[in-house]
Parts: sequence; C-alpha cells; structure tokens
Amino acid sequence: SGSKVNFRVIVAVGNKNGYVGLGQGKAKEVGPAIRKAVDNAKYNLIKVRRGCGDWGCVCGKEHTVPFKVQGKASSVSVSLMPAPAGVGLVVGDVGKTILNLAGIKDVWSQSFGQTQTTVNFANAIFNALKTLSAVKASEADLKKMGVKY
Repeated sequence: SGSKVNFRVIVAVGNKNGYVGLGQGKAKEVGPAIRKAVDNAKYNLIKVRRGCGDWGCVCGKEHTVPFKVQGKASSVSVSLMPAPAGVGLVVGDVGKTILNLAGIKDVWSQSFGQTQTTVNFANAIFNALKTLSAVKASEADLKKMGVKY
C-alpha cells in the first residue's frame, strides 16, 4: 500500500535520588528507536528539587514536591501538589514512573486534557518537574521549606 511503519518510543531515566530525564526516539525498527530515546533522555537530565512541603507533615525529609507546580504539553496540563508522607503517588501510571525515577514518593496531582496521550502526559509531568528549579528563592527560604537542592 506504500505506507511506511515508524516506531516512536518515549523513555524515562533516573537515579531515584533527584535526577530524571525524558527522551523520545523514532526509527523504522524498535531497537534503534529505543537506543535513540535512551540517549536523548540522558542528554535531557534535570535535577529535581524535593522537600517536605505539605503543611500536615513535619518530618523534614525530601519525599514530595516542595510547592505546587504546573506543567503543560499540548492539550495536557498537570498540577503536582505536596502530600504528607505515606500518601504515595496519586497520579497516572506514566506519571508514577517518572516521579518514582525522580525520587519523589508522595504527591497529589490534578490533570486536564487528553491524558491518554502518553507522550503529552509524560512531557507535562517532566515540564512540571522542570518548573521546580525555575522558582528562585534564597537559601534561608529554601531551608525553611525543607527543600534540598
């Protein structure tokens, strides 16, 4: 019929201790697409701020996002909110994978748009994690919030 098949792969990498990366790869076969995506994810590593930002939790450990952040990709927008210890990751499966690789153990989320589109949902979560580092604050304020950078 003349149609050509391409495989599109999205990969998340992380050390479960504050670093996470997301990458995409396209190729005519699955193997090269995965290798391209892994290389791209390693190039896109970011450091994630973590803290104990929930008012109901005073443990002082870095287990959640320190403050509410939002990320957007195409029609999908995601809000990540701090949660007390023990809540877990209240987010979709793709988001759980990315947040787990980033070392975040507890978070509440709210999402809008077509979240079934895996690529856009993953990019929205990743963009929300990027905005954690975009917020500028003094060392004293970060220490008060329990943020470890």
